[in-house]
Amino acid sequence: MTESSTPPRPAAFSYPGHGANARTGIAICHGFTGSPLSVTPWAQYLADQGYAVEVPLLPGHGTDWRQLARTGWRDWYRSYEAAFLDLSARTDACFTAGLSMGGAMALLTASRHPVAGVSVVNPGLSFYDRRVRVIGLLKFFQRTTVPIQEDQTGAPATNDGDYSLTPLAAVHELKKLFAAAVRSLPAVAAPVQVFKSRTDAVVPPTSLALLRKGLGANLVQVVDLASSGHVATLDVDAPLIFAESGAFVAAHARRTSTLETP
Repeated sequence: MTESSTPPRPAAFSYPGHGANARTGIAICHGFTGSPLSVTPWAQYLADQGYAVEVPLLPGHGTDWRQLARTGWRDWYRSYEAAFLDLSARTDACFTAGLSMGGAMALLTASRHPVAGVSVVNPGLSFYDRRVRVIGLLKFFQRTTVPIQEDQTGAPATNDGDYSLTPLAAVHELKKLFAAAVRSLPAVAAPVQVFKSRTDAVVPPTSLALLRKGLGANLVQVVDLASSGHVATLDVDAPLIFAESGAFVAAHARRTSTLETP
């Protein structure tokens, strides 16, 4: 493969706001072993509405599974949090958003900082595989596993890097992140919007149950995705996600502005 034909490495994306919505920001986080490419159409839709949008590339992502194994959940979180804080400092109202693990990041950030609202797609807070209960021990005997594959999905493949294997050390870090996010849910004061695919081989229904229990009345909307798999931001229901999240941001940005008006 020549240098000119080598696929570009996934990178962070930044969209400056424009027009009437320029002072509203949205920080979007991608998922575990993913990259900004998985949420780029979502980010682009919101940017086209005039919102300022940031999509950081988390450490250990966009490269390969060996790099991922050398990073921890606090590295991932600090990267997203820094992008959110930078965007928040440049806007009047700032939202957190994310896909899968990125949903846990968005919720954890919302528990620690003032946000206007949270919009998450198939947020991860729990696992299907019961072996994760002993992952802290298992990682010393088994270095890697194969990634979860969905049988039926309309989402196109993205060039996120070499994640043909999943390091169990990173799965252990993911477990720690999920636990931190679940503990933080009662501290989330902002309204939360959740999109959940009916068929999701990656995130079990228990994640939504944890959200209902931990968020209470702050879980203001759950949108059913009837035709998409886990990476729904690239799947059949993507237009629904874009439109509903755009309406959510517009409504709560206005409400935030009204509350801040003397």
